Amino acid sequence: MALYSEKVMDHFLHPRNVGELENADGVGEVGNAKCGDIMKIYLKIENDTVTDVKFNTFGCGSAIASSSMATELIKGKPLSEVLKLTNQAVVEALDGLPAHKLHCSVLAEEAVKAALRDYYEKNGIPHDADLLSPGVHCESCH
Repeated sequence: MALYSEKVMDHFLHPRNVGELENADGVGEVGNAKCGDIMKIYLKIENDTVTDVKFNTFGCGSAIASSSMATELIKGKPLSEVLKLTNQAVVEALDGLPAHKLHCSVLAEEAVKAALRDYYEKNGIPHDADLLSPGVHCESCH
């Protein structure tokens, strides 16, 4: 059995939504240089919907694939759905990740939540701080 699914390889070799969004409504950066994975997500939001999303990731293939898939899962979605994004949804959409790479999907979830937190705070929109607070993404980093 291959270590990585075809979907992981496809999103690693042909990542979607790479780059920056100028004047992004929300920007979230998470990661830790110690473990080598750093993700930055940029959101454009109109009428409570993610109209565009881009990412820059410094990290392994799983981190790039997780970022790419996360952006695909939230693009065009209302914020109420984006708030429900989980690392498990990213893993399932990628047809799985090796156990030692699951932290990459957690990082993608946290980057999206950090961008949402930034959007809410910039605009003075009340939000659930606990829901959008960063967790511990990588046991080996701490």
